[in-house]
Amino acid sequence: MTLYEDLKWRGLVQDISDDKLIDKLNNESLTFYIGTDPTADSMHIGHYSSFLISKRLARAGHKPILLVGGATGLIGDPKPTAERPMISKEEVEHNFNGLKKQAEDIFGFEVVNNYDWTKDINIIDFLRDYGKYFNINYMLAKDKVKSRLESGITYAEFSYMILQALDFMHLYKTRGVTLQVAGSDQWGNITSGIELVRKKLGKEVYGMVMPLVTDSNGIKFGKTEGNALWLDKNKTSSYELYQYLINLEDSMIIDYLKKLTFLSKEEIEVLEKKHNENPHLRQAHKALAKEVITDLHGKEEYEKAVKISEALFSGNVKSLSRQEILIGFKDVPSFNIKENTKLIDVLMENNICQSKREAREFLSAGSISINDEKVYDENKIITKDVAIDGEILVIRRGKKKNYIAIIK
Repeated sequence: MTLYEDLKWRGLVQDISDDKLIDKLNNESLTFYIGTDPTADSMHIGHYSSFLISKRLARAGHKPILLVGGATGLIGDPKPTAERPMISKEEVEHNFNGLKKQAEDIFGFEVVNNYDWTKDINIIDFLRDYGKYFNINYMLAKDKVKSRLESGITYAEFSYMILQALDFMHLYKTRGVTLQVAGSDQWGNITSGIELVRKKLGKEVYGMVMPLVTDSNGIKFGKTEGNALWLDKNKTSSYELYQYLINLEDSMIIDYLKKLTFLSKEEIEVLEKKHNENPHLRQAHKALAKEVITDLHGKEEYEKAVKISEALFSGNVKSLSRQEILIGFKDVPSFNIKENTKLIDVLMENNICQSKREAREFLSAGSISINDEKVYDENKIITKDVAIDGEILVIRRGKKKNYIAIIK
């Protein structure tokens, strides 16, 4: 397949601005850019698919540039439903530095900041040099603006597309950028940039957008939506990412393999056949998790995620280190206890059991375990000798209630 055919097969092309772009992608070397605003100090899985397109283009001989919007981030791209909360200049700068390092480490992209060429433009020059090229009716017809007309949109948000168009023109003039790549929600901003370059410079540039990556409910991944899976492993651990990917709905798995991995068409078709024949083995899911986590964080992080997952599934928490247990049980209740405390007191004082009678019943039934070993003795004394790394206890009540006790 050609590069463009591969992108289409993967479902990574929703719109292109001109059919001439197809030949240029397949046969030329283009300098292109992809942008993101620094609304957080880490990218999330919603960015990942778009950035993988950029890696695919780079592997085919095109040159990627990442624009982190230090200027546009201070304004905010209009949301379809409401105005974005403004963030401080200090927070934008902090987030920019985080995204820059992340993009360089994970993707190896050159990073630019639109604040550098926007900060010295005064309002008169902005209106004369850029605003005069935008027809109000043209701007009102853009989907993001149109969706906000009834509830109201501020002039600052309304002007966002001019700022992004200015970026495209600046990068064309200074870096030879002729293509912008983005998610489909940026189509209106991209076409505005194409129009500005055409009207002001008489030159032709191009745009390409991909469908947004969504969860099983059709909701895009993102910080605003509250379902962000961060690319920073300190925000979303490799284990958490592994658990999400391994538990994806079956109906989504092949689509994700196409969009989020570099596996070939033939490799994905083999996995699809295996999945259809034995979906319970989760072979396609495991392949997806391996490819994504290894690409983001390396082989060691992937192997750690698998180790934690298998240990928790098999009831072998003793094989895990303190850090691995804290990762695997990140969201369960945790508390500190003193050494030489009676187990029954630990159960009572930390609301694992509601009464001594209930605690005795659970213990006698073998429903209480410490580090996956059942405990029957209510007088058992908790010491560092029974703790993992002399500090951590995983206390289970029944099959689903987990607690982390830390001996202090």
